[in-house]
Amino acid sequence: MVFHIVLVEPEIPANTGNIARTCAATGTPLHLVRPLGFSTDDKTLKRAGLDYWHSVDVRYYDSFGELREALDGRRFFFATTKAHKLYTEFEYEDGDVFVFGKETKGLPPEIVEANRETCIRMPMTDAVRSLNLSNSAAIVLFEGLRQKAFLGLK
Repeated sequence: MVFHIVLVEPEIPANTGNIARTCAATGTPLHLVRPLGFSTDDKTLKRAGLDYWHSVDVRYYDSFGELREALDGRRFFFATTKAHKLYTEFEYEDGDVFVFGKETKGLPPEIVEANRETCIRMPMTDAVRSLNLSNSAAIVLFEGLRQKAFLGLK
């Protein structure tokens, strides 16, 4: 079972490092869309991912369009606080792509508008604007894996 995690213009190296570690633990490819808010040789990025970077299939793109072409034919789900549907309302399939935006602004409005039907959100109180990026990615990824009985994981 292979899902894909996409980070569009991530800004905080520790979040990307944490997500990379989750990807290493689950065999999930990590796709990073530039510009990145940090250098990929940043110490904080490496520290958050610990010594698992060699186990992560990381791919880089210069635009969201380039990523879309590379993953053509796959279903995309877009995490945003502006979604009407919960992440648990979908039945995920092998190869599905989970897309997350930058920490300060989320996904660009044009991406959200063009993909309303597959926008997903996590329920939460009004006390915060959003969940942490690395937590959100893990929540959605593990829901997909749970639906597939954690196939290939022990």
